[in-house]
Amino acid sequence: MTEPRKSMSLTWRVVAAATVAGVAAGALAVYVTGAPSGNGVEAPATSQQLGSGEADTAACIAKTDKAKRVGAAAIGDVAAMLAADPPQSLKGLAFNSPEGTPMTLADHSGKTLLINLWATWCAPCRAEMPELDALQKEMGSDTFEVIAVNVDTGGDEKPKKFFEDVGIGSLAFYRESSLALFNDLKKRGLALGLPVTLLVDDDGCLLAHMNGPANWASDDAKRLIESVR
Repeated sequence: MTEPRKSMSLTWRVVAAATVAGVAAGALAVYVTGAPSGNGVEAPATSQQLGSGEADTAACIAKTDKAKRVGAAAIGDVAAMLAADPPQSLKGLAFNSPEGTPMTLADHSGKTLLINLWATWCAPCRAEMPELDALQKEMGSDTFEVIAVNVDTGGDEKPKKFFEDVGIGSLAFYRESSLALFNDLKKRGLALGLPVTLLVDDDGCLLAHMNGPANWASDDAKRLIESVR
């Protein structure tokens, strides 16, 4: 078997290096929680015995093999995507809809989601946004969506202007301006800096995640998305 091909361009190498440098410089603090509990030997509880949150957690943990298969599909331009170990429920992640109303990830139940946290001051985020837009344009459907959540503090004017300036036409404008979403992911050990990207299945279970940019318009990215279905 040949090694996974490494097709990242010089531009993406520079962007990735900038991300690492930003994190190392302390642009965003690193905080990693311990691994989730639930690895005991007791018989699993039934859904009737568990609350809704516990039932969602148990259902996602049961998808560990699926997460490993998705992680194995992360090669080339998306080789930095890591299999969730174990998968966890992200149904409670909260942000604002394109209409500006509060929502959670549970509102997207039934869709595979590629969730990306970005900010206008983050150079790697800005560089990959057209790639995410292209992925949504080609693959977006009733069963898949790219959800790019802007996490700039303050008003909507600056991120909306960025969308206009670079010609973003397929991505919906999701927002979370308090950093609560980023901090939630940081506490889960999923966010080290920006951008942060999460691959979530139609049940709201995290299957893979990465910190840093990628070429999301690449064939490697499209095959990764297909591997979830």
